[in-house]
Amino acid sequence: MRATLDAGCCLLRPWRKEDAAALAHEANNLRVARNLTHLFPHPYTLADARFWIDHCLSGAEPLAWAIEAEGTLRGGLGVHRREGVFAHSAEIGYWLGEAHWGRGYASAAVAAACRHCFTDTDLLRLEAGVFAWNPASMRVLEKNGFGREGCQRLGISKAGELTDRILYGRLRTDPAPL
Repeated sequence: MRATLDAGCCLLRPWRKEDAAALAHEANNLRVARNLTHLFPHPYTLADARFWIDHCLSGAEPLAWAIEAEGTLRGGLGVHRREGVFAHSAEIGYWLGEAHWGRGYASAAVAAACRHCFTDTDLLRLEAGVFAWNPASMRVLEKNGFGREGCQRLGISKAGELTDRILYGRLRTDPAPL
């Protein structure tokens, strides 16, 4: 059973089959999809939502959570462990439905996921790549003690647009954010 994490203003909880309709509703937004990789489809259909939830429930994504506030699905967060020589590192990714932007849910969810990863797993490093046109996501990471480590110039091509990929990282041994 995956842990439910209390993030203060929201919860990170395991995905449930009954989340499918709400997931499809929140995720089927071009402004949301624009900030995520090619693995996040647009349009985002009910079939896509069911596929993702089944994938998570199969155990294939052991660190994937729904972000919930006030009993309502707001988005998702995942920590994807690297393999081989990178096995103590993982990439963190998160998204919220557009109606929930700017309310602190992403910052709180990332904080809870970092606490869990650095306390309850053997992960030593979390990293994230952010599209250069998404300063709000950069701020979420910076609030949570991630440092900017570099830039992959024109490293992203999304929907016919090229942009830089800004790289962030945080180590278990880094000071906790204030």
